[in-house]
Amino acid sequence: MDIFLERLFDGVTNGTVYAIMALALVVVFRGTGTINFAQGEMALFTTYIAWALTTQDVPIWAAALVACAVGFLLGAITERTLIRPVRRRNDMATLIVALGLFTGFNALAGLLFDADTKTLPGLFPGGQDDYLSVGGARLYFDALGVWLVVAVLIGLVFALFNRTRLGLHMRAVADNPESAALSGVPTGRILMLGWGLAGVIGSLAGILIAPLSSQQLSLTTMFPILIYASAAALFGGLDSPVGAVVGGLAIGLLESMLTGYVDVIGGTLQQTAALVVIVLILLFRPTGLFGTRQMERL
Repeated sequence: MDIFLERLFDGVTNGTVYAIMALALVVVFRGTGTINFAQGEMALFTTYIAWALTTQDVPIWAAALVACAVGFLLGAITERTLIRPVRRRNDMATLIVALGLFTGFNALAGLLFDADTKTLPGLFPGGQDDYLSVGGARLYFDALGVWLVVAVLIGLVFALFNRTRLGLHMRAVADNPESAALSGVPTGRILMLGWGLAGVIGSLAGILIAPLSSQQLSLTTMFPILIYASAAALFGGLDSPVGAVVGGLAIGLLESMLTGYVDVIGGTLQQTAALVVIVLILLFRPTGLFGTRQMERL
């Protein structure tokens, strides 16, 4: 029983991390209709900035705030200078730019911070003795802290979308940008804010993930997270924040249980299992569990 609980805790922790990154993907998709494949590497770059600040004796919480601010600027500037000009042409051009940003941010991080593995301090106590005993299983404080931060973040995102004028404008732009523009909504500014918000969420995800990752902070830390988060976003529905959360938790639990109880998968086929999930979703339910089916009038 205690082993099952520990795998359950691991699955929920991984799932919340996937959910937060999937949420960033959904925020961008709702505005532009494109998956931002550079989201993980943008998060990686700002996480390196947080690490660099901690090496100068800046407290990790202050470093995290600075990294999130940089993530906002990075997302907003990227949308305004690179995405918006090519988006007017076609979606494929946007996709190509996102792939270019993926390699560009990774290369820039390697150039500025070198390729050696870094150790980023966690936002919460992460020692061997920092845990609660639940049913004989250990629930570590750093995992519990990730759960709480992600729960608060998800609550804020839902409040933004459903309780504020900005959220109303973002939903209008996502549903029909042309009609929103005719109604006086500043679509360009809203899209820029959406990318900035995704940058903040991604930065927070990177800072939460790096201390828990077996790879710590390296140039390859965020790529598998992006794969799992993409699977989570597709599973829940690319335009659904609720779907991103449900999908993230489902993928995290599925990964933990399969690797724990199915010897064939073990620790070597985790990413393959996630890719299989993506393919199956695209085959049988392209809109995901909570995604909106697009209707066209003829």
